[in-house]
Amino acid sequence: MLANSSALAAGRRHSVGRRWDGTVLAVGNTSAAECRVERWEDVVAVAAGNVHTATNTGGSHTVGLRSDGTVLATGWNGDGQCDVAGWRGVTAVAAGWRRTLGLLANGRVLAVGRSSEGQCDVQSWREMVVLSCGDWHSVGVRSDGSALAAGNNRRRQCAVEGWHDLAAISAGYLHTVGLRADGRAVATGDRATGACEVDEWEDVVALDAGSYHTVGVTASRRVLAAGDNSYGQCEVGDWRDIVAVAAGSTHTLGLRANGTVVTAGNNADRQCEVDAWSGVQPP
Repeated sequence: MLANSSALAAGRRHSVGRRWDGTVLAVGNTSAAECRVERWEDVVAVAAGNVHTATNTGGSHTVGLRSDGTVLATGWNGDGQCDVAGWRGVTAVAAGWRRTLGLLANGRVLAVGRSSEGQCDVQSWREMVVLSCGDWHSVGVRSDGSALAAGNNRRRQCAVEGWHDLAAISAGYLHTVGLRADGRAVATGDRATGACEVDEWEDVVALDAGSYHTVGVTASRRVLAAGDNSYGQCEVGDWRDIVAVAAGSTHTLGLRANGTVVTAGNNADRQCEVDAWSGVQPP
């Protein structure tokens, strides 16, 4: 679920941060080795496989884009979602449930992992500039500001064909949110949780979709949130000086301008224990 910052990513039960020197930090669940990033170097962007909270979605994976356009991956690889060692010329990465996407410099897209819902059917995509993975669907922004989507559309989470003037996009569990160039947000998909209630948002500069919630950063560096708040993941009203956000399944991360990170929400797997982090920033 990537539409926020290449320096910060939130997974199902873990959190990842890219430091100024190209190294990577990770905390949270380690059962699938998704936090085994201590030897990574020269990383310019990170992504975390984020999935909805369910008994069969505990495993996750982490992806890192290196400065030379190669890609690193660690964690659960049950569907080959970590088989990215041969990728070259990649400029951005996105991670979802059981899959990974890579954006090439020519605007085309690579995909590995689970494809049974059509979420990896991106071979025909062209002129892409932004990518994001949800649970069962994938979305992207083209150079002309339009959007494409592939995968499960049972809640109309892929109904983005009318969107235009987009600067960013993010896919959640059963919803998708987009950021327009004018700072307004748009959303489609399951509205039952309130995660799509972003119509009144203004002056947004970054956003991210979690499983059942959506968060956004404003030009004044404050944070907006909509959707499920069962774990306190939307308790971000008092955050200040935030430059990027990442929404996990039931937790939220905020990157301060000084390189430290704040959190809200579920900490059952210690995914919110980032107090010691410093120097987190995009390249």
